[in-house]
Amino acid sequence: MTSSPSSPTISLAMRRIRVACVPAIAALACLAADTLPAQQPQVHYDHAGTLSPGAIGQGRLRREGPLRGYVQPVEIKAPQGALISLAMDGQFDDGDSSTRLVGLQISPVYRLKVTNIPRNAGYEVFPTIEIIDRLYAPRGKETRFPIPIELTQEELEMALAGKFVTRVIYVEDTDTALPVAQDPNEQHWLEVHGSDDVLAEADKLGRPVAILRIGGRLPDADGPSPEFLFGSPGWMPLSPPAEVVEPAAAVNVLPRRG
Repeated sequence: MTSSPSSPTISLAMRRIRVACVPAIAALACLAADTLPAQQPQVHYDHAGTLSPGAIGQGRLRREGPLRGYVQPVEIKAPQGALISLAMDGQFDDGDSSTRLVGLQISPVYRLKVTNIPRNAGYEVFPTIEIIDRLYAPRGKETRFPIPIELTQEELEMALAGKFVTRVIYVEDTDTALPVAQDPNEQHWLEVHGSDDVLAEADKLGRPVAILRIGGRLPDADGPSPEFLFGSPGWMPLSPPAEVVEPAAAVNVLPRRG
């Protein structure tokens, strides 16, 4: 939801749900896990997308797989100039960037604060992120393949207008994904009708890995309560991966004769 120095709580005007995909390059990294004997059908129909935050991730942990305790790299992006803060020890840290690379676990609900939103100075939005599955990047290269979660200008302004947005991020199904190159800095999404289960729709397209919810609640006037922050679950700050430098092509120089 949103707040300003003098704004009251805004009632919900509508609910909007979307599904957004992680490009196929990330899907390729999880192919090794798909061959594990313990892998179960990648469906979440028993866990409706309308369940309370945290319930879907907890249900995922009850299924088999190397999930519990795993720290999944997540890259959170807001519009240029906005500042992203994450809850820590009962309060929000000092947001100093529009992009955060952090490690989150499956099941906890992480509360964010987005400030300095372009064209909306003085207002704040408080999204939540719930990781419900992981990626299987090559060992040692996990931060090169984070789950991308984009806080778009449009969706932040929808929250400012009293609307509620649910975005499910999924990994493309390599058997059905279109063989079209995508801009790695742009997250493609598909609008879903408000009467449909967004999680079920994402299951049809691939493997859901995260849920972003924007809008709906504000902290108390005297500060965020433990309930508002979902207990401030621990997260890990991560450093961007070192830039990969391709080795220069070898040049063979023949000795000059003469």
